Amino acid sequence: MKVFALVLFVAMYVLFIAFSKWRTYIALGTAALFLIFGILPLPDLAAAINWNVLLMISGTMIVVDYFIESKMPNRIADFLLDKSKNVMWVTIYMSLFAGAISAFIDNVATVLMVAPVALAVCKKLKISPVPMVIAIAVSSNLQGAATLVGDTTSIMLGAYAHMDFTNFFWMNGRPGMFFAVELGAIATVPIMMILFRDMKDPVEANEKTEVTDHMPTVMLCLVVVTLICASFIKNKPDITNGLICVCLGLITMLLDFVKHHEGKNMLHALKGIDFETLLMLLGIFIVIGGVTEVGIIDDFSDIIVKVGGSSQFLLYTIIVWGSVAISMFVDNIPYVATMLPVITVVSSHLGVEPYLFYFGLLTGATLGGNLTPIGASANITATGMLKKEGYTVSFGDFMRIGVPFTLTAVVVGYVFIWIFWHA
Repeated sequence: MKVFALVLFVAMYVLFIAFSKWRTYIALGTAALFLIFGILPLPDLAAAINWNVLLMISGTMIVVDYFIESKMPNRIADFLLDKSKNVMWVTIYMSLFAGAISAFIDNVATVLMVAPVALAVCKKLKISPVPMVIAIAVSSNLQGAATLVGDTTSIMLGAYAHMDFTNFFWMNGRPGMFFAVELGAIATVPIMMILFRDMKDPVEANEKTEVTDHMPTVMLCLVVVTLICASFIKNKPDITNGLICVCLGLITMLLDFVKHHEGKNMLHALKGIDFETLLMLLGIFIVIGGVTEVGIIDDFSDIIVKVGGSSQFLLYTIIVWGSVAISMFVDNIPYVATMLPVITVVSSHLGVEPYLFYFGLLTGATLGGNLTPIGASANITATGMLKKEGYTVSFGDFMRIGVPFTLTAVVVGYVFIWIFWHA
C-alpha cells in the first residue's frame, strides 16, 4: 500500500507539471483514488483536510472582493507608482510589503490582501502581473516564519517548545528566528533586482483613483488585527482563524446590504470565491493525509536522522536541506508535526539543546514550499488568482523566481542559525 501511495503521489505531481491547466481535476482524481483504495481511511477524511485554511480563503476572498470593488487597491497602486522609479522597484516594494504583513498574519490571507493591489498596478501599467504576484507569494511564505504568529508551523513550534512571542526575537541570550528570516529577506532584494532587471519601464500615476467606499478597507484591516489578537489565545480551536475570516466576510456583506439595500454586491462577492483553488487544496490535503497515514513522511524523517548520525553539523544540514526538498511537494504542517518529536529525541542523544535543529527545521520546511507553485497554500492561491485573470502559471514560470529566491533566503538563514545556535 505504501509503494502504491508513493506512485500515485509522484504521478500526481508529474501530471501537475505536464497539464498545469487541469491541476484541480488531477488533485481531486488522485484524492478519490486515495479514498477508493483505502490509503486514507474514510473515518480520517475530515481530520486530513485543513478546514482552517479553506475557511480563511473563503472568508477573506469575500472581503477582498468588496475591497477591490471599492477601488482602494487602485489608490494604493497610485501611491506605490509615485514612490517607484520603474516596474522593477514596484515589484520589489510589493514583495517587501507582503512580507511585512505576512510576519503577523497567515500567508494565504496576505496573498489575498496584497495580490489585488499588484493586479491593479499591472493593469495601470498594461503589463503581465505574473512576476509581481509570484514575488508576493514567495515573500509571504518567507516572512511567515519571522514571528510566532506568522505561520502555522511557527505556532506549532512555539506550542511544542513552550516558546512565547519574544523568543522568536531573542532567546537564551541569542538572536532568534526573526533576524534569520529578515536577513534572508534583505538578501533577496538584490536577487529580485537581477530577476526583474529588464523591467525598467518608468512608472507614474497620472490620475488619482477615487475610493468609492472605505468600509471594505476597514473590514480588511479588522481581519488583520483580529487574526493577530487571536494568535495570542492559548489552546484555541484549530479553525479559529478560519471562523474569524468567514464571520468578518459575512459581516462585510451584511453592512454593504444595509447601506445599499440591494444584493448585487453580495452576489458578486459570492461569485468571486475561487472554488477551483479551494477544490484543488481540498484534493491535495486528502492526498497528503494519505501519504502521512501510510508512513511515507515518517520514513523520510527516519532517513534524515539516520544519515545525520552523531555529527551535529551534518544532522543540522540534512534537516535544513532535507526539509527544503520534502516541502517542495509535501504540506509542511504534517511534516513539521512529525519531525518535532524526532528532533527532540535526537538532540537528547547528542546531549545538546534542540533549538538549532528546531530553527533549522522551521527554515527549511517553511521556505521549501516556495520552490514550486503547489508547494504552499499561498502559492496555490496566488496562481489561482492569476488564472482567474487569464494567466496560467507553469512550473517553469514559478520556479524561475521561486528557486533563486528560496535558495538565497535559506542559505542566509542556514548560516545565521548555525553561527548563533550550534553548541
